[in-house]
Amino acid sequence: MTTRGNQILVLAATGKTGRRLVRRLRAEGQAVRAASRSGEVRFDWTDRDTWAAALDGVTAVYLVAPDDPAPVRDFVAQAVAAGVRRFVVLSGRGMDRVGPEFGAGMAAAEEAVRASGVEWTIVRPNHFFQNFDEDLWHAPLRAGRLALPIGDVPEPFVDVEDVVEVAAALLTRDGHAGQIYDLSGPRALRWAEAVELMAGAAGRPIRFEELTPEQYRAELLAEGWPEAVTVAFNAMFALHRTGHTSQPADGVRRVLGREATDFADYVARTAATGAWS
Repeated sequence: MTTRGNQILVLAATGKTGRRLVRRLRAEGQAVRAASRSGEVRFDWTDRDTWAAALDGVTAVYLVAPDDPAPVRDFVAQAVAAGVRRFVVLSGRGMDRVGPEFGAGMAAAEEAVRASGVEWTIVRPNHFFQNFDEDLWHAPLRAGRLALPIGDVPEPFVDVEDVVEVAAALLTRDGHAGQIYDLSGPRALRWAEAVELMAGAAGRPIRFEELTPEQYRAELLAEGWPEAVTVAFNAMFALHRTGHTSQPADGVRRVLGREATDFADYVARTAATGAWS
């Protein structure tokens, strides 16, 4: 199968992976439908009337599931009926070990494409490098303190650009059907070590502080996060504390034939933009 000349639907096309994937695929000459609630093509998981237009003429889908798992199976079924023959699902590393408190939408997407009867590939990345400079932990780092309930368990953070390059290959090349790729960087760092690297590159003090899950929940609530988010984040960190996601994975090398980007390279290029200054 080749998707050249056919439409590739990229969901969450204004998101962290989606917007980069749209750029990469178009640079490769692929025909792309960039879909989101506020994107070029309107797509809303809660408004099923938007699904058919988004799927019209599409043969491959980059599937980023919503938090709510309820609509995912119906969407996948409708996509297959509309002519989709390949799915690439963005999931998360350790999804085979996490409970329903975290990643229910991703789990539903994995299950739905497996049962779809067409080609599917799943990518399960570790935490993105870019969580430190685009959202999530950017503001705490700028404020000089990142506090999380993770302990000394290391994390092989991964460059979102590597994840996107992998996704583009899976959408446009044969030979990956039925595969699950864990994606990480080439080495694991303790979170405190990662913060130390960013602080050194930024030339200013930034500290890492260890929290208990209860303290973390209290801080998230004080920042205005909903209770459901605090439960999900604590479930995520509980998974990481088991160590199941702490070793580097070889998915980037298996798909792209090269090593994944090192965290130090990301820190150098990002610090130069003033992201943490």
